[in-house]
Amino acid sequence: MTKDRQHRTFEIRAAGDGMTVEGYAATFEQPTVLYEYDGIKYYEVISRGAFTGAQMSDVMMNFNHRGKPVARTKNGTLTLEVDDFGLKIKADLSGTEEGRRLYEEVKGGYIDKMSFTFKADPNRDSYDRLTHTRRISGFERIYDVAAVDIPAYDSTSISARSFFEAQAEAEAAEVIQHRNAAKRLILNLTTEGF
Repeated sequence: MTKDRQHRTFEIRAAGDGMTVEGYAATFEQPTVLYEYDGIKYYEVISRGAFTGAQMSDVMMNFNHRGKPVARTKNGTLTLEVDDFGLKIKADLSGTEEGRRLYEEVKGGYIDKMSFTFKADPNRDSYDRLTHTRRISGFERIYDVAAVDIPAYDSTSISARSFFEAQAEAEAAEVIQHRNAAKRLILNLTTEGF
């Protein structure tokens, strides 16, 4: 996985007809805490319209972003629809042994969360340092949607945290730089004045 790919976690449930599941792989305008450093919470928000223009013609569904695909847009077993709430998925899991097993786990309530892997459009991706909020207003590509067993961003920690760790480190370095500059100024004024 490249460092540009990132995952997020959302809900999934059995639809009740055949071996179909549905859920949301992404939701709009819901600030989510993805990282906390030194008491500061770092948020992410997906804007309405973020999926406009995103490459979604060959998206796979799997479990925990690994293993064989259990559904795929390319063969019509996975459909993606952007609505007012977010990116809705519907998947027929009857075609593979792994899919049938996953369906039973979703139906039984063992698996009830989803995640998706994406690459944000750098021209439509912004960060507000005052609120520590990343706003994704556009995606370049959606790689997969996945049912996940650990919804607490464990599957997302590498890529999600790398973005926010970089922000936290940059902000901390800037504070230290300002403090050191102030100390040098006071030291210069003190030594020059006496």
